[in-house]
Amino acid sequence: MTAIALTEATFEEVIAGSDGPVLVEFWAEWCAPCRALAPVLESIVAENGDLALYTINSDEEAGLSTRFAVSAVPTTLVFKDGNLEKRLVGARGKRHLLEELGGLLS
Repeated sequence: MTAIALTEATFEEVIAGSDGPVLVEFWAEWCAPCRALAPVLESIVAENGDLALYTINSDEEAGLSTRFAVSAVPTTLVFKDGNLEKRLVGARGKRHLLEELGGLLS
């Protein structure tokens, strides 16, 4: 699954309307760790059918970056039933990321 880009205009509707867990990755074009993390997140989403993946370009969507206090990229926010459940800052390997997501995937 390819991640879908969110903007301030689409964020509320998409996140509030989601039934299951949602990963939202804040990224930037110049960020090498963001490019490394993207395929890891896509792999996890492909293996977990109820999980959705969205991205937010932190340079283009400064309002959302400020709203969620994103001061470093990549930052991955995990929402479940529209509520922020977890914040992960930095790139991680797949195994480490799965451990941190733990019960949110079930």
